[in-house]
Amino acid sequence: MKCYIDAMEGKDREAVAICIVCGMALCEDHLIREDVTLWEGGYPFPSEKVQKSMPRILCPECYAALKGG
Repeated sequence: MKCYIDAMEGKDREAVAICIVCGMALCEDHLIREDVTLWEGGYPFPSEKVQKSMPRILCPECYAALKGG
């Protein structure tokens, strides 16, 4: 599988990961490893933060959306 971002730029680079949110294939240069906060609780509320976070792989676009930027 090839990196989607590189493919859009006309480059040919192997993907090493998949974005957990959108499913985009990513090379080492485009992936972002982020510790994401976990929540637990009933629907719709109450919800509480879990003390531990979960490491996740994100593409730059989903990372920006997660961070509000």
